[in-house]
Amino acid sequence: MHCSRREAEQYIEGGWVSVNGQVVEAPMARVTNQTVVVDPHASLMTQLDVTLLLHKPPTYEAMAAPGEANKRVKPAHQLLLPGNHWAQDPSGVRLLKHHFTKLTACVPLEVAASGLVVFTQDWRVLRKLTEDATIIEHELVVEVQGEVAPEVLQRLNAGLNSDGQPLPPVKVSINSTSDTSTRLRVALKGAHPGLIAYLCERVGLHIQSIKRQRVGRVALSGLPEGQWRYLHKGERF
Repeated sequence: MHCSRREAEQYIEGGWVSVNGQVVEAPMARVTNQTVVVDPHASLMTQLDVTLLLHKPPTYEAMAAPGEANKRVKPAHQLLLPGNHWAQDPSGVRLLKHHFTKLTACVPLEVAASGLVVFTQDWRVLRKLTEDATIIEHELVVEVQGEVAPEVLQRLNAGLNSDGQPLPPVKVSINSTSDTSTRLRVALKGAHPGLIAYLCERVGLHIQSIKRQRVGRVALSGLPEGQWRYLHKGERF
């Protein structure tokens, strides 16, 4: 293969080069008598910025930046490790070391909640989630104690006020019930940390758990808690 030095570095950074059967991603790796092989499918066109979707467990801070220290909560980006990559990731993206650098957390989620959070290197994804933050729909499952009376659902769907100002509207329906609890499906435009807890308190509901299932058109889709996957090319928020 004939290429420039810069192109050679890009092939290496893209994970297309192996030395004695081991993929190397450091362009300055020293090679003596080892066997160097370039993947026959190597392409510089596939080295795109990526977006990682994490199923955040409770007690993790979704928006904490790398390097931020907090003794009470753990930053969710600490879970973005190769070992936590979902084995059933349908994206087909080749996992590379540089996929874990220069990631920006895009959508807030309460520390006590679990569910979908987004980290991206792609400026287009960041712009979409930032500029359209107030119109992108979020879907959450909220488990509360006991039964939920029809009039309580009616109050939640009718909208509540705080200090004379209307709170963001929500669409609430019953997802499932058990002998001790009720699961509510809640849909609202934009991320509003603390809003659901406040609404439930206002109508006398006691929350047991909150899980964000979907942001826009992108859903958890079976992603296990504590694991992550790539946003694949056919998905749009």
